[in-house]
Amino acid sequence: MARVKRGNVARKKRKKILDRAKGFRGQLSTIYRQAKPAVYRALVYAFKDRRRRKRDFRRLWIARISAGLSQTDVSYSQFINKLKKKDVELNRKVLSELATKRPEIFAEVVTFVK
Repeated sequence: MARVKRGNVARKKRKKILDRAKGFRGQLSTIYRQAKPAVYRALVYAFKDRRRRKRDFRRLWIARISAGLSQTDVSYSQFINKLKKKDVELNRKVLSELATKRPEIFAEVVTFVK
């Protein structure tokens, strides 16, 4: 049986891991054996946090809408319920932008749903 030399394949495999480890601290960015688990862990965090980002932004939008509603006598849950009943199709992202940057327009939306 012929001997198999993996020069190119092995080098490409290691280079791919080390390229992904650029910017890591210390040996994690230069030594393959150290970089490999660090890269795998980073990929797991990246996957997890892409989903977490959606949750975090929704929480931020809800907090901004609640802050915009603090001057009125309507709570957030009542406001969202009335929006759905009136068939207003503004999502939370747009409502939070209105509440922070255009409070006068947000106040009109609130008076409309009341």
